Amino acid sequence: MIVWIILGAIGGLIVLVLLIAAFSKKDFRVERTITVNKPLPEAYDFLTSLKNQDQWSKWTLMDPNMKKEYIGTDKTVGFISKWESPMKQVGEGEQQIKKLIPNQRIESEIRFMKPMKSIANAYFTVAEEGEGRTRVAWGFTSRTPWPFNAFMLFFNMENAVGKDFEEGLGNMKRMIESE
Repeated sequence: MIVWIILGAIGGLIVLVLLIAAFSKKDFRVERTITVNKPLPEAYDFLTSLKNQDQWSKWTLMDPNMKKEYIGTDKTVGFISKWESPMKQVGEGEQQIKKLIPNQRIESEIRFMKPMKSIANAYFTVAEEGEGRTRVAWGFTSRTPWPFNAFMLFFNMENAVGKDFEEGLGNMKRMIESE
């Protein structure tokens, strides 16, 4: 009798999680912006380089000893930057430039291998904001598959990743303005 009650409770819990997942959002987006004191073409050129990003991204700076590999020509569609770190916050993955719209937008795909497999689409947009100033937006979008999206109710991606984007953009601003 007790076994049936326990099995019923476990079954009910599973059904509840699946129902919550059915009605929970699967897509999320995080974006942050900053203004840099550089003309738009210079800011765009700087941001197209994944090798430059390695010098200011919070995640790269967390493990300066991570293993890095580059495939292709930086600043061109198809270029891949791979990384591997024993640190769980950094993990293992690769980023590939997917689309370049000169002086407007840079799109890339980030493929995380460890600690958890997932894919995100990252982007930068740039817009002139007065003479010699450029507004830079850095963001990414991703999708959490069903039924794992139910756990996103307990994890705020906006807060978790948004702070890292702000820190990275601050690092980028200092770096680009010192050039």
